[in-house]
Amino acid sequence: MSDMRELYQQLIMDHNRNPRNFGRMDDATSHANGHNPLCGDRVTIYLNVQDGIIKDVRFEGVGCAISKSSASIMTTVLKGKRIEEADGIFDGFHKLVTGVAGVELDEETAERLATFNGIKKFPARVKCASLAWHTMEAALHASDSPVSTE
Repeated sequence: MSDMRELYQQLIMDHNRNPRNFGRMDDATSHANGHNPLCGDRVTIYLNVQDGIIKDVRFEGVGCAISKSSASIMTTVLKGKRIEEADGIFDGFHKLVTGVAGVELDEETAERLATFNGIKKFPARVKCASLAWHTMEAALHASDSPVSTE
């Protein structure tokens, strides 16, 4: 196994065991629920957006290591970002995990999300990795519809 692949696996396991920004947010300005019926992952994303900036983002839920670590890493990437930046990061992440060309992310964000670059080789796991991101988009744009990966 290559050193880089090992590092990425360790990062996923670290965020799974010690998720960042995990737990309910009582002062959320919006939230959304997501579900992956294929494997049972469930996530709730909480956002506190003030003046177009994501001041805080948290999540809670249950899921596999990829789902949980993706949500954890997402929260660390999005804090302090403007809504437009978050939309662009979502688009870049989605392209990254689905293998679509044209990923446009700043160097720091690309580095932080590189962990999920290999997911595109496992289509069933793309849904695990992207569940929190789709749910975040629903919360960000006040969609009342529950998010499902199906």
